[in-house]
Amino acid sequence: MSTSERLIESTRELLWERGYVGTSPKAILERAGAGQGSMYHHFKGKPDLALAAIRRTAAEMRAAAGRVLDGPGTPYERIAAYLTRERDVLRGCPVGRLTMDPDVVASPELRAPVDETIAWLRTRLAGLVEEGKEQGQFASGLDSEEIASAIVATVQGGYVLARASGSPAAFDAAVRGLLALLAP
Repeated sequence: MSTSERLIESTRELLWERGYVGTSPKAILERAGAGQGSMYHHFKGKPDLALAAIRRTAAEMRAAAGRVLDGPGTPYERIAAYLTRERDVLRGCPVGRLTMDPDVVASPELRAPVDETIAWLRTRLAGLVEEGKEQGQFASGLDSEEIASAIVATVQGGYVLARASGSPAAFDAAVRGLLALLAP
């Protein structure tokens, strides 16, 4: 793995563990096993490196969600597959956690890939709800965008509940509750 790749991967891990504020250039360099000038050789500075890391994390999240949402099954089954897919629940969402970081939220550049990813997910889920309404699987009066927002909120809130309790059971309970509400 090249030095720039090690820097990006190390930054991704540290952002997930510590957030932007808690991710120092020194910690990035140590995690990457890179020399002191390496970051500035490959990137303009911490914000530029963080942006590359956030973009990669967001792209991977979209790809993983897309594989499930575009998979086989009815719209309900694909939404259920998305909600129940394997996750490291106690670590939280690597993209969603960035919304809690004041420096990320304050930076239009750093916030953009986070916002774009959440918007992509909501749009994709709303499309599945629409598809389910057309097939008679979901009630015709449901607002697809509101349901999509509720799905995303359940996942993100489920992470918070699980982290607060120290148990994935809280996440699982939130998912089961939402699926019961959506069941055809």
